[in-house]
Amino acid sequence: MNKLFIAAAATILLSSGAAYASDAGKPQWGYTGKGGPEHWGSLSPEFATCSTGKEQSPIDVPDAEGGTVKTNYNDTKVNVVNNGHTIQLNYGAGSTLESAGAEYDLLQFHFHSPSEHTLNGKSFPLEVHFVHKAQDGTLAVVGVMFEEGAENAELAKIWQNMPAKANEVITSDVTVNAGNLLPADQTVIRYAGSLTTPPCSEGVKWHVMTSPIEASKEQVEKFLSTVPANNRPLQPLNDRSFKTHKHSH
Repeated sequence: MNKLFIAAAATILLSSGAAYASDAGKPQWGYTGKGGPEHWGSLSPEFATCSTGKEQSPIDVPDAEGGTVKTNYNDTKVNVVNNGHTIQLNYGAGSTLESAGAEYDLLQFHFHSPSEHTLNGKSFPLEVHFVHKAQDGTLAVVGVMFEEGAENAELAKIWQNMPAKANEVITSDVTVNAGNLLPADQTVIRYAGSLTTPPCSEGVKWHVMTSPIEASKEQVEKFLSTVPANNRPLQPLNDRSFKTHKHSH
């Protein structure tokens, strides 16, 4: 009996040790305290760019000359993930973004509250990031701001399937279309930036839409009650410049 007990105890210790080791191998980052944004760069060598990078996101997007993009978004079935940092909807294959002569596949979109980018100094209660990838691996992200207003019908479908716990996934036959989360005026300001979460990799082609869409106060509150505030502070522009409108009046 004793031998069996010792063997069982050893197995439990080994398995829990393995689980602990796998967790311990991943730096625990977040938005507050010791794992917060000001410490990301020192949590792991892989995250160094969060501190040393010169083209980091988000930024305050100035009143600058805008451009256009073309979105070809199809309906997709709901596949909503709570990854502990945000609520994310993984997208079915076949939806694309065309920008500056390049084509990118839509992979997923996810949310930040309050907004990570600001528009000419103005913050918004919620921001959605549409993450796309080209054949060569280049990432292009479209950012859209939500201002407080009417309930957003497309958001309601996603929120209805919002997983309450981290690492939970909800799938359903409800279909959503990312195109319904875009403003009528799809003018974008382009800039060279980074992922806004570790490892903060640069070379991301950002497209921030200058027109916000609406979401209700209740919808923003539901998000924040599931995922606490998850916005990275604004990053310095450094050498990045814009053709601004400030002197055109």
